[in-house]
Amino acid sequence: MDPCPFVRLTIGNLALKIPVASKAARSVVHPSSSPCFCKIKLNNFPLQSAQVPFIPHDNHSPDSQSQIQPIAASFHLSKADLDKLAGKSIFVKKLCLNISIYTGRSGTTCGVNSGRLLGKVSVPLNLTGAVTKATVFHNGWITVGKDAKGASAQFHLNVKAEPDPRFVFRFDGEPECSPQVFQIQGNISQPVFTCKFSFRNNNGDRNQRSRSLQSEAGSSRSWLSSFGSERERSGKERKGWSITVHDLSGSPVAAASMVTPFVASPGSDRVSCSNPGSWLILRPGDGTWKPWGKLEAWRERGGSDGLGYRFELMPETNGGMSAGGIVIAESTLSLTKGGKFVLDLSSRCGGNGGGGGGGLNGRATPGSATSPVCSPRGSGDYGYGLWPYCMYRGFVMSASIEGEGRCSKPTVEVSVPHVNCTEDAAAFVALAAAVDLSVDACRLFSQRLRKELCQQMDLLG
Repeated sequence: MDPCPFVRLTIGNLALKIPVASKAARSVVHPSSSPCFCKIKLNNFPLQSAQVPFIPHDNHSPDSQSQIQPIAASFHLSKADLDKLAGKSIFVKKLCLNISIYTGRSGTTCGVNSGRLLGKVSVPLNLTGAVTKATVFHNGWITVGKDAKGASAQFHLNVKAEPDPRFVFRFDGEPECSPQVFQIQGNISQPVFTCKFSFRNNNGDRNQRSRSLQSEAGSSRSWLSSFGSERERSGKERKGWSITVHDLSGSPVAAASMVTPFVASPGSDRVSCSNPGSWLILRPGDGTWKPWGKLEAWRERGGSDGLGYRFELMPETNGGMSAGGIVIAESTLSLTKGGKFVLDLSSRCGGNGGGGGGGLNGRATPGSATSPVCSPRGSGDYGYGLWPYCMYRGFVMSASIEGEGRCSKPTVEVSVPHVNCTEDAAAFVALAAAVDLSVDACRLFSQRLRKELCQQMDLLG
């Protein structure tokens, strides 16, 4: 499989120093609360915001400040993006990264931005050759703004571009329609997987469901039922969905199985955060299915509905059963517009590069994938070592998901270092399918699903 060229542009090591004599420093900036932020803009890409730690003016090394995260924001650029940014016309302006720095809290009050603009920074970019070698465009302090007495603030940042080749896969139909999955390389696409959507059973009785699981695949998945719950109710539940990914020889190489039904919370017709549905992402091993990850999903309340999700990796114990997982992503997708499900561990990887892809709100993750012993920040939270999860660092994968009522054919991008075999790629494809199917599983129960997602008894009812 040949990867597609990508470039990851990262902005990190942010810090702000304001002279002690400055009025701004006395009135709105306090080191303990660090009420500073910035807005980062690259051409027509979505605007990104990041907190900017405030450090004492006599400190010249922002890296020594534990509160400063190495990566604050990132832009992921495909070959098409790079060609567009390069531009061939003499009328195209020179490419620059523009950053606006604000003092005060981010957000709005009565429709007015709460922060006060301190200054702006523009960093020229030349991305030619960035697909083959890393380039640092800026690393150090920049003078920004002046107060009434002429005192200037100092803004520190690091801007660099790195090659980030990825395998790109695209479903040629909606996951519930058992589509083929193609690998995309430039203008060439070739089939690499087939998907089979099914129901684990064709009746709603929980005892019969358990018996069917125990007999499935020579009892290889009998432990699946332990991840479910006793909260199934007739009428307002969606359960038993499963999608299996096969290679071109027909061998199953990954699967996603709904192990906790999506159930309407009491007195409503929605799946709540306190009562989410869940999927297990499975990989073959030793003649059976083994859990690799767990995805939980629910419907967020608020001004606009969103798909809330949480993804965790599942460590394997000696008995073959999985213990508690390690949360590596927790975020929300718009159910109206859709969006991207992203696994990006860059901002937790000690300056490893990449980051901020919009999908990580999880706990700390390892800083090195090459060390035989992991020493992650905050690893004591788990009570056990994170090996072999050190292999997951930087950008891992993304999947484009459409909103409700739209034809969704997910496109999946997977970073090359995380694909060593067909099963690796298939696991991410199965995860993308589970996220996409969760959009339908979290539809309001007052709305009907398409027939492919309904069991025979649902259609008759």
